[in-house]
Amino acid sequence: MNNKTLVFGLLAFGMSVTGFAQQQTDSTKVEQLDEVVITDSKFNLKRENSGKVITKITQKELQHLQGKSVAEIINITAGIEINGTKSNAGQNLAYYIRGGRNRQVLVLIDGIAITDASQIANDYDLRLLNTDQVESIEILKGASSTLYGSGAATAVINIKLKKASNDNIAASFTTIMGSNQSTTDTNYAVEDFKNNISVNGTLNKFNYLASFGNQYTDGLSSISNGTESDAYNSINGNFKLGYQFSDGFQMNAYGSFDKFKADFDDAFALDDADNQSITNQYRIGIAPELSYKSGSVTFNAAYNHIERDIFSSYPAQFNAESFIGDLFNRYNFNDQFYTVLGVNAQENVMESFSIPFGSTDFEQSIYPSDAKFTIIDPYANVVYVSNFGLNVNAGMRLNNHSEYGSHLVYSLNPSFKKTVDFGYVKGLASYSTAYITPSLYQLFEPSYGNKELQPEENTTIEIGAEIHLKNKATLSVVYFRRNEKSFIDFIDLGGFVYQYNNIDEQFVASGIEFVGNYKFLKSFNLNVNTTYTKVEEELNLRIPKLKANARLDYNVCDATFLSLSYQFNDDRRESIYNSNTFTNEDVTLKSYSLLDFYISHSIIKQKLKLFANVTNLLNEEYVELFGYSTKGRNINFGMTIRL
Repeated sequence: MNNKTLVFGLLAFGMSVTGFAQQQTDSTKVEQLDEVVITDSKFNLKRENSGKVITKITQKELQHLQGKSVAEIINITAGIEINGTKSNAGQNLAYYIRGGRNRQVLVLIDGIAITDASQIANDYDLRLLNTDQVESIEILKGASSTLYGSGAATAVINIKLKKASNDNIAASFTTIMGSNQSTTDTNYAVEDFKNNISVNGTLNKFNYLASFGNQYTDGLSSISNGTESDAYNSINGNFKLGYQFSDGFQMNAYGSFDKFKADFDDAFALDDADNQSITNQYRIGIAPELSYKSGSVTFNAAYNHIERDIFSSYPAQFNAESFIGDLFNRYNFNDQFYTVLGVNAQENVMESFSIPFGSTDFEQSIYPSDAKFTIIDPYANVVYVSNFGLNVNAGMRLNNHSEYGSHLVYSLNPSFKKTVDFGYVKGLASYSTAYITPSLYQLFEPSYGNKELQPEENTTIEIGAEIHLKNKATLSVVYFRRNEKSFIDFIDLGGFVYQYNNIDEQFVASGIEFVGNYKFLKSFNLNVNTTYTKVEEELNLRIPKLKANARLDYNVCDATFLSLSYQFNDDRRESIYNSNTFTNEDVTLKSYSLLDFYISHSIIKQKLKLFANVTNLLNEEYVELFGYSTKGRNINFGMTIRL
């Protein structure tokens, strides 16, 4: 069967299922709680009152995706393609959200932005996160710079880590082991190990949490024609402490260390090599909150330190520090007006070392006295929830950058909800601007950097609709269009000279996203999403024009759960460097379809859960990244013990 035919067949099946569900009598009611979202307003608001289509991955869903990384889980969301999730575990990740790039995606951890100032795109590496330490994930697509600042141009990914249990003491332990091989390997050796342990609880007004996780993966070469496997090893430690001083004041403190070592091969010659990348991250923060009648004042502050070492033919060392503080006041006027007034401040600093040609010792190439900037942004946001269906979310932010001065970004997001007998119908629209300052690497790297770079400017419009059928289905469709000015690209200046430069012309990325969730009978649930993305040739790199995901969940009984997942990726354009002609050449990566299966069973009154996962069930051979390995059929088994 043609892959595209299969995709549209699944979508048609989903629509027919919806029709079937609507015809059923309500003999077995399904409890449907109002979904609450926070990322688009910093308030806990019902999804139906939001003017955005927000994807929320709950703890219950994460429990049904055990064995997958954070990046793999996010990659099943509409409008998102994270390249590298299907390759060797240590593969670098590239975020292509709505046709954008890494620098246009902002990651929040517990509500505060986190970046790596030494990265080319000033982005955050999702490989540093342990899935078992995550409570939930909210994904807000579109420009959100008014609430979250520079970098929030195509998406904000808000990752909430687990909190302490209400019990005096609670503990959990998860262990997973499985295979890690390509389609041509049929040995099925156990070469992927994941473990996580957590102890947490609440003692009167004091709460605590400490968790530790690790992963070790081997067996798969970084490159497709490699004969030597490349190992990946990570450890994650996380702690949280909280104290409720009074009914209106609480203090939370947190810290974490995350480390990974990833073996990799020669990317230019596509040959085996004994290369290795080591990244260490240390993060501490505080989050006091003072509540008062109808409002609260929150101060969220964090310090992040990253050390990154590259051992290869081009060895390098990078150090980065960032401090970010977000002080904001939330006030609720009679459940109709919700306002946020805040100021965000951050400082980023980086340095790097390299070994010059002909030398054997490291020398400093980027100095922290040069490579640093500060940002101080006041911002305001207001949400109006009327009693006749109109909802408006609007905001503005004045970005004050030490290198680029002041720049205003703003957003307007009206929506209208009509309550009907079967649920509600909602129409939405938004117009928002975003501002992306160049990274410190792009500015100060001695060979490729350009101190004359100007910030990118993005403008995004969205138009969409959402239909909710009580206890049965939620369907949404959104059209988006993003204009990009002063796009920063890596330019060949001739004579083997390359540099980061702003492109004079404007670029456009547009598309349509469809998301559907269908409940039929008592135990079946179908989730479907598909995205059509159109980007101009200059932006079109590894971005599928059509991407679709479908997952069918079945609760056999209270203790047993089954899930079947499908993903389709369309043809993609890839640009590769030809070492013979010294030029880049275009190749087409063919479309592919993947099928995964998951099963879990709980025993001993939910204290012990056993689960198993089969990925790429049909062992389809495909290419995710030209010249690099991709995973074939793999199987893992695991268990979770809760005390």
